Amino acid sequence: MPTKTKSKKQQYYQAIGRRKTAVASVRIQAGEGKILVNKEEPTQYFEHSEEALKIFLEPFKVCGEEAGKFDISIKVKGGGKKAQIEAIRLGIARALILINPEFRTTLKKMGFLTRDPRQKERKKPGLKRARRAPQWSKR
Repeated sequence: MPTKTKSKKQQYYQAIGRRKTAVASVRIQAGEGKILVNKEEPTQYFEHSEEALKIFLEPFKVCGEEAGKFDISIKVKGGGKKAQIEAIRLGIARALILINPEFRTTLKKMGFLTRDPRQKERKKPGLKRARRAPQWSKR
């Protein structure tokens, strides 16, 4: 769950976001607007960086906060790129609540605090995929 940590150097807010099998650990602290995803720039990590940045910085826009006030450090693993982006968005939204609990109502209305529970369904024996049955043949 989200944690609030005070260090000797600087205070940061940490939260975890998940989507499918992607897990994102997000740290937000006061700074000059640097964003790092797995120690890389988001433009290098995500191919379609404009869309990715737009999606995972939505909680800042909804709350009226400027992303330029904060340094965001993200460690993400698992899943595909889209699931990772949505996991980052959930982590940022949870961290923003730690910064200011009044943001909770606006983030909740927009659906940024709801974890998407949909997972890939497992393959069943006798079937080709989870529900796809082999083609039926009369003879």
